[in-house]
Amino acid sequence: MVLLLGVTVAAQGIGSAFTNGSSVSLPGTQSAQLAELLARNAPEQTGDNVTVVLHDERGWDTEVDVHTLTRELAAVDRVRSVRPPSPQQGTVSPDGTLALVQVALEGEQGSAPKATYQRLIDVSTAHATDHVQVELSGKGIRKLQQGSGGVGEGVGLLAALVILVLMFGSLLAASLPLITAVFAVGSTVGIVALISHVMSIPDFTSGLLLLVGLGVGIDYALLVFSRFRSELLHGATREQATRRSLDTAGRSVLFAGASVIIALLGMFALRIALFEGTVTAVSLTVLVTMVASLTLLPALLTLFGPRIEKSVRRHAAKARREPGAGWRRWAQRVQRSPWPALVLAVLALGALAAPALGMRLGFNDAGNDPAGTTSRVAYDLVSEKLGPGANGPLVVITEGSRDAAEAVRAKVQADPGIVRDGVTQPVPLSDGTYLMRAQPSTGPQDAATTELVTDLRNQLGESALVGGSTAANIDFSQTVADRLPTFLLVVVGLSGLLLMCVFRSLLIALKASVLNLLSIGAALGAMKLVYQDGLLWGHAGPIESFMPVFIFALVFGLSMDYEVFLLSRMREFWLASGDAQHAVREGLSHTGSVITAAAAIMFMVFGAFALLPDRMLQQAGFAMAVAVLLDAAVIRCLVVPAVMQLLGARAWWLPRWLDRLLPQLNVEGRPRPAS
Repeated sequence: MVLLLGVTVAAQGIGSAFTNGSSVSLPGTQSAQLAELLARNAPEQTGDNVTVVLHDERGWDTEVDVHTLTRELAAVDRVRSVRPPSPQQGTVSPDGTLALVQVALEGEQGSAPKATYQRLIDVSTAHATDHVQVELSGKGIRKLQQGSGGVGEGVGLLAALVILVLMFGSLLAASLPLITAVFAVGSTVGIVALISHVMSIPDFTSGLLLLVGLGVGIDYALLVFSRFRSELLHGATREQATRRSLDTAGRSVLFAGASVIIALLGMFALRIALFEGTVTAVSLTVLVTMVASLTLLPALLTLFGPRIEKSVRRHAAKARREPGAGWRRWAQRVQRSPWPALVLAVLALGALAAPALGMRLGFNDAGNDPAGTTSRVAYDLVSEKLGPGANGPLVVITEGSRDAAEAVRAKVQADPGIVRDGVTQPVPLSDGTYLMRAQPSTGPQDAATTELVTDLRNQLGESALVGGSTAANIDFSQTVADRLPTFLLVVVGLSGLLLMCVFRSLLIALKASVLNLLSIGAALGAMKLVYQDGLLWGHAGPIESFMPVFIFALVFGLSMDYEVFLLSRMREFWLASGDAQHAVREGLSHTGSVITAAAAIMFMVFGAFALLPDRMLQQAGFAMAVAVLLDAAVIRCLVVPAVMQLLGARAWWLPRWLDRLLPQLNVEGRPRPAS
């Protein structure tokens, strides 16, 4: 409580210094070099921009007093400059019915306060009439209209509470995992806000902290509390139950949390600065929730111990069947027919994973915003009147004489991917360089635009730089794709090594890695169908460039959670009895209900984020919800028992030379007879 209150007060007093997460330039790319040139020679071109779209079918200037509008916009706080519509600059449509007013803001992208964007909206829309349509676009406008996501988190927590009450039969008992998670997440949010002053952390990280922290926090606390409940029902005193739950389930939480952190820190192998702040913050969230489950939860169990024990025993007395009996029968069915269970499950997961091969990476723009929002209407008007490429023009910079700049302009204009008269006249910058803008004939998210950027760079060679927001997004996506194999090798290799140390088995580590890859592929395939192809409720568009990497790291770690929970229990019975089939049955019977309840809670918490207006969080929440559901329902409760049955005692085999090399990590706690 002191930690939570302390960091909250400090964070409120000092504030945060999150960076703009929409800035995606990478050092060494042409788009980054171009951005550096602009920052030195034309800083007004590098800040936030807002576009005011004026539309009137009688003619855009029939009724609007553009001089008054530009003067009022220039008077808004943080506005650096206002450029009125100009046919020469391509900001007036050929039919004269639409014009663009460009507003440049002071400071870096994302640094202007919300009040500035709201004032720009108010000033601009005051000029709207029955005939004049006024809309606004820009990253700040989009962020303002998205609002906050409190509804999604609230729905997830309420659903989690309902599941826990049904599971434990007591509001008090059900509240303990939630209290632990909320304390951990609240503390982490404050800590990360303070850390943002000393390292670069993108502004979208806060939403990911809530997404991960609530799911993982409830998950870890639930595992410890469930073991505490199980020990009580097997005759232990409250003190014994607390010690045994920490000595067994607590160790599982420790190793499970370590696997998640290892998977997340594997993203450092990508060498992308945008990821490093986010990964550090999310890893810290997992660490704090893990510590809270091993410290705060036992304290709560002690404080409320008598009331919790009474409710646990009363709820157990009302139960009509032995705990775990249904899961024991399910394990026996799978053991009788392991091959059909394994083949059908793998085929189903493979079919769902297949669409992921056609995933197209990129960054969403206003064209993906909900219909009716001002940014979406502005995007559609610009596409209709000026062409789809006007929403993402390319920026070309040359160095040398004006004649050289004119030659570059002629080459760019001659490319069939550029609209007719779509290249502006070269504008000299302060150091003798020239800037021009080129309008593609296709939209920012089209594959043809990616090909256009590559073609122009090949044609122009070293005589010019091709950049801009569209080109920067393309560079980012390509860099992620190029470095992905290294990332996969690091994450899978380190996680597999940890499993070998924990379970002293080579085959279990290999099996876990393969099955995790399969479930993650299925989750990514489902995400592609909904958010790229537009099935169900999704709006068609690209998958966020960093989303597959983030989903892979986090889901791979969370999958290892369930692997550790289930296999540690199986290993307990294997060490006690030496009977592989008995270990599979009893391991699943003792953890099946906990794993499915934890997965159901995570599914609700993650799925609730699909209700948020932020498309990035929608994709993350949906993919993680699907991954958790498939991992718990298909992998852990169907495929793992089938594979363990087929492997038998060989599942626990480890070469002697490797056994001597690997450190001994005990996840089963102190040896005692299995119950």
